[in-house]
Amino acid sequence: MANISNEVRNYFKLDLLISRACLTLRNLFITRYSLFNNGQIWIDSAAHGNNYLTNVISKNKKINLTPAQKKTVGDGDTNEWDVSILTAILLHSDRPQTMNTNEIQKLDQEDLRINKLRELRNKVAHKSSKSVDNTEFNQLWNDLSTILVAFGDIDTELDKLKDDSVFESPKQTINEENKNEALRLNSLGTQAHKNEKYSEAIKFFTQAVVLPSVPNHDRATFFSNMAGSRLSLYKQQLYSVDNCEDGDITKELDRALKDAKQARKLWVTWWKAHFRVGQVYAILDDHDKAINSFERALALEPTKSEIQQALDESCILVNRSSRQEYLDPRENLKTIPENLNELKEKFGLDPEMVRKDRSLLKVIDPSMADVMKGHQFASGDIDVIQDYEQAAKYFAKAANAGNAEGMCNLALLFDKGLGVKKDHKVAREWFEKAAAQPEEHPRIKGMRNIGVAESEYALGVRYFEGISIRKDLSLAAYWYQCATDHGSAMAANSLGAMYLAGLGLDKNLEKGEELHELAAKRGDPVAMMTLAKLRLDKNDFEMARIWYDRACESDNPVAHRDRDNFIEDLEARQKYSPDMLKAMKTAANYMLSFQSKISPSVASELPYLKDYEMLCGYAKRGSITAKNLCRALEHYIQALNILLFCETLTEEQENIFVHELSQCYRIEQIVAQIPAHMHKKVSNIIERVLSRCKQESNFIVSQLDEDVRVCYATLNSNSYGIIEKFVELCKQKYPKSVYFFLTSGAVHGFRRQSDAGLYNINNGLEIEPDNYELLYHKAVLLRHIGRDMNEAIAAYQKFIKIAPKDHRKIPEAYYEMAQCLKDFAPNAGMRWIQDCYKEGKQAEKLQLPCFLPYKSDNIAFIQPFIDMMDSNFNVEPDPINNRKQHLTDSHRIEVIKNHRQWEKTTLDEKHNPFYKTISTTVKPRVKQQSDKLLIGLKPITLQEMNSRKDHVYTGCVLSVTIIEETLSWIPSIHLVVEDENFDCERMLIYGISKEEGEYLISKLYTVGKKIHIINPYLRIGANDMKPSIRVDDISSIVMQSKSEWILNMCRYCCEADASKFCGKCKQASYCSKECQTMDWKLYNHKLICKS
Repeated sequence: MANISNEVRNYFKLDLLISRACLTLRNLFITRYSLFNNGQIWIDSAAHGNNYLTNVISKNKKINLTPAQKKTVGDGDTNEWDVSILTAILLHSDRPQTMNTNEIQKLDQEDLRINKLRELRNKVAHKSSKSVDNTEFNQLWNDLSTILVAFGDIDTELDKLKDDSVFESPKQTINEENKNEALRLNSLGTQAHKNEKYSEAIKFFTQAVVLPSVPNHDRATFFSNMAGSRLSLYKQQLYSVDNCEDGDITKELDRALKDAKQARKLWVTWWKAHFRVGQVYAILDDHDKAINSFERALALEPTKSEIQQALDESCILVNRSSRQEYLDPRENLKTIPENLNELKEKFGLDPEMVRKDRSLLKVIDPSMADVMKGHQFASGDIDVIQDYEQAAKYFAKAANAGNAEGMCNLALLFDKGLGVKKDHKVAREWFEKAAAQPEEHPRIKGMRNIGVAESEYALGVRYFEGISIRKDLSLAAYWYQCATDHGSAMAANSLGAMYLAGLGLDKNLEKGEELHELAAKRGDPVAMMTLAKLRLDKNDFEMARIWYDRACESDNPVAHRDRDNFIEDLEARQKYSPDMLKAMKTAANYMLSFQSKISPSVASELPYLKDYEMLCGYAKRGSITAKNLCRALEHYIQALNILLFCETLTEEQENIFVHELSQCYRIEQIVAQIPAHMHKKVSNIIERVLSRCKQESNFIVSQLDEDVRVCYATLNSNSYGIIEKFVELCKQKYPKSVYFFLTSGAVHGFRRQSDAGLYNINNGLEIEPDNYELLYHKAVLLRHIGRDMNEAIAAYQKFIKIAPKDHRKIPEAYYEMAQCLKDFAPNAGMRWIQDCYKEGKQAEKLQLPCFLPYKSDNIAFIQPFIDMMDSNFNVEPDPINNRKQHLTDSHRIEVIKNHRQWEKTTLDEKHNPFYKTISTTVKPRVKQQSDKLLIGLKPITLQEMNSRKDHVYTGCVLSVTIIEETLSWIPSIHLVVEDENFDCERMLIYGISKEEGEYLISKLYTVGKKIHIINPYLRIGANDMKPSIRVDDISSIVMQSKSEWILNMCRYCCEADASKFCGKCKQASYCSKECQTMDWKLYNHKLICKS
């Protein structure tokens, strides 16, 4: 135990206390079993277990157990039932109707304690660091022991578990002869295991463990070794040609788990015992439990790479399962001919033409030849047998030549151990190299550099799950955003999920839904299903059904499985009255908002550096907030300049960098947005300086040592377990540094350890009573604790009184005060909630421009109450706001920017006769029929057209407005159109003659014109696989009357009568300066500005 930290010891002491609680719960179960079954006595046996499983568990839907837990119950040995099994049964078992009032009250009181016990157990079990600081330990210990004493345990006996002596091997009477014989048998078993004679090894270990008076630690070793031999025997039998019955194989795993648990019981702080338990759970495919055991092993022995590798592997599998990746049809590997035939079937692409195009790529980029070879060996092709080793060689050759696709595919092989030794760290390094490549193909202008977005997404997954690297939600969000910007569907889905849940990002339901829609349009089956459910919650029944159907069409097995339930729910809602639907919609929005994680806002979207001049202006006019932001930015700029202008830093430069960065963090850390590509370099500098300071002494205080600790704590603030321990040491060394108390309080708050967080914040306030950052955190923690809302409100009021009026948290403080009454006295405080809401809105008006529009984490929680008090409340979306919301839609931005890039290419050709691009088109898969009349045609919108299906919507008419025009008609007229729902898509008109081309693009198909497209054809591009509205017969376009056109349309918001013009090109019109700014910023007007 000497090398195990105090925090880790605390965790295992709590674990021992929870294990003791199991005994209490088992006794309680046996008592209740008799009470509920007319005095029948429970007997630990398979007969009783199977009977209970069949007649009680299976018939009670409230008792939610996993298949593994059900098997444990069926075995009938209550000694093997853990806290989660026992609490689920005790809390949800049906009570007899014949119970009297006293018996019911007694059970109710017990259930309250059981529920609290379950919460505390979950709190301890879900600590990935497996460490607990002293403050939290004492609080958890007191809470747990209070419950156990109430159930009849003895407090003095419980206190004995607090002593470190509980981890020492108990004093035993040792029989030296038996001990030596047991060690001899263990040696023989170990040798037999090495010789792959696993059954023989098990016999030796079995003989060793039954010998009496042998030290417990030795016996733990024997049990662990026996578990290892059973695992090897299981694998040997599983892959043997003459394997035994499946039931016999499974029994070997059951025995291995019992042996491993016995080793853990005999030696609680031995890493290998926990590691062995994790190995068995991993093979049993119970990776959540495997992760828990591997995390325990890693806490006890952090230097063992084999533990980290096993932990990474289980984390990957859990992540794939949570994203339903194992069910994703895209994961089913197909041969190259199968993939080409699928492209032909879906999009009409000739396999031979595709192969010729790829051959052309090999001429332009020689490294592509190795990539193609790699794919042939990885997937199998005509006359090519699948061979992962050969695939790895070719991908490695391409990767070393700088090819992003080669790098990405090589990383995937390392990740899965195909053709190379599995190594998640090496995989991550190749993903990082691929992600560092340019977005556009280096040799083919306008072509996506395959492998970049895929690697960015893979890095997001690793940072999200903590696979082979420290878990960091802010970096996960960064990489997901990069991959989304570069076209990844799965990244958009993952990022959308983070926004919906408030994981590592400010919760934003609109952004989350928008990203899920973007992912669904790009073809992600999981996003389609999520979007269908979101639409159903909004009572948009038509689109809910459409998106669910598309999820099924995309071969999403989960969608197929749950289809009947979804349709049943949808049809039931359709029968509700309009008033009921409105109420349900409000409730759904509220509940979705309420499902928030107490999570730090770690990813900021605000580029504060560009706002420096503006902030200086506000600072001169007296804004304290602006002044602080400017001071922080000045320090940050100094630190950044050292990084930018010095390739390698001297120790003195590193010290200056650390000082400047720490000063920035102390004043206002939100401005220090370290670019992701520099994050590793910054981390290395800080760790080197910290190491130097520690080498001098852990006890000598210095400004540099304090500065580097501030930087380390802030930079790693998302790694709660590590920082929690680190900051404890910092507080002891620098007891007058408020920053460490603030950091400690915030970290505890993020981990839902509100009492411990409040303790640290109060200690900080003893040093600086008027520190408004500390006061705000105190108010938040008091609200989360929920014991005295008056105290929380008083803390908010003090913060509002002391903080500058334009402080970014003032509006939030008002909204959070409203929350205090909403949650604890909603009826009494309705008017007060409304007053706080109004005060918050007024405070928003005082905010600096860089904090506007104001983003509140809490406004969604109180909005339903404000809406209910508003007699004019209407749940239908306001059309103007709906249009504004669509203006920043990710898909819209992508479509318009890509269109303008195309237009820029046309301009370059016109201005430079030597600049030429080659444009090609592929013959459409289906023919679009033309009608002369609109009568009888069914109106259709873009969202009703499947963006992943090449299809002609015969008998329909699509009505759109042209919002982006073209400069050329060769090989087609490129437009961007918008429908009545403000959704937009590119539109391509083919078959234009030279004689009519100029007239069509300059007079007819211009911005603001409205048109009907008969039998619209949604075409999936042969090269980019992106959707567009394709027209091959111009007669299928019918112009709307001139009275419907949008004259002088704003190039940003698309409103009519825009009176301002771009000062450079004099052509683009705008409603306002704001619209012009947004057009340049979001849609890149610079590309087409013909000055």
